[in-house]
Amino acid sequence: MFPEHRPRRLRTTPAMRRLVGETTLRPRQLILPMFVAEGAESPRPISSMPGVVQHSRDSLRKAAVEAVQAGVGGLMLFGVPASRDAVGSGAVDPDGILNVALRDLKAELGDDTVLMADTCLDEFTDHGHCGVLDADGGVDNDATLRVYAEMALAQTEAGAHLLGPSGMMDGQVGVIRRALDEAGHVGTGILAYSAKYASAFYGPFREAVDSQLKGDRKTYQQDPGNAREALREIELDVAEGADMVMVKPALSYLDVIRAAADLSPVPVAAYNISGEYAMVEAAAANGWLDRERTILEVLTSIRRAGADMILTYWAAEAAPWLD
Repeated sequence: MFPEHRPRRLRTTPAMRRLVGETTLRPRQLILPMFVAEGAESPRPISSMPGVVQHSRDSLRKAAVEAVQAGVGGLMLFGVPASRDAVGSGAVDPDGILNVALRDLKAELGDDTVLMADTCLDEFTDHGHCGVLDADGGVDNDATLRVYAEMALAQTEAGAHLLGPSGMMDGQVGVIRRALDEAGHVGTGILAYSAKYASAFYGPFREAVDSQLKGDRKTYQQDPGNAREALREIELDVAEGADMVMVKPALSYLDVIRAAADLSPVPVAAYNISGEYAMVEAAAANGWLDRERTILEVLTSIRRAGADMILTYWAAEAAPWLD
């Protein structure tokens, strides 16, 4: 009579497997990160991220509309300025590239999607750090918070529905929430990059935003070996008013995503970052992996770990595969 239990009965046909599937992956759960470059007249390819570009304002609008029509749940914008300074003044300038692009997409899409903005200074500083530097060259936490508050107001007034503070400054969520509320922007949400690790997988992103960073960000991003610290950061951000929290990167931190999902009273996002994208694309280009199957397996693993939504450069492409 052996075996008495035959789980394979539930795998016999595509219809059966679909019926008993435990993890869903839908277009609405995908968020597309997009880069827009000041002065670009046409899209500029990013060599380490095949298929991803620095958009011009015109190509950004077109690609954003296509992504929304494909069903993606939201768009996360990153600006690439033509010039930078020590305090990242382009980030708070209403005519800075990120704020101009937000206005473009708000006019084009209105409330048809969720417009998100990277609320961080690293793209705008000439030293590449996520904040203002002190006299000794370290990142000044509290001086940076004051700039984040200004940046949050500029992005909200430009049309962002959600702000994404990603600098890992202590107190950033609370300062932004107070600034928004005092200005009457009580409806603007905060997607807090609560557990952002000092990862080796950010390399292609730094090409994408033309990062000026020298050195590393280990004094403010988390140690890759720490998990309890991530949960503490999540608890603090929720207490300060975060509407959603994020774990970044995703694939090397699936355990942290699972722990965050078990702990968090608000939705959990995960960022399938540039290095994770580049690995798959390189292997697929060499014929070592089935590209579509691998992409779907990667995204499903992040959902299975507990992420409610995934920021991924494959969002617009993968969305039609899920219908």
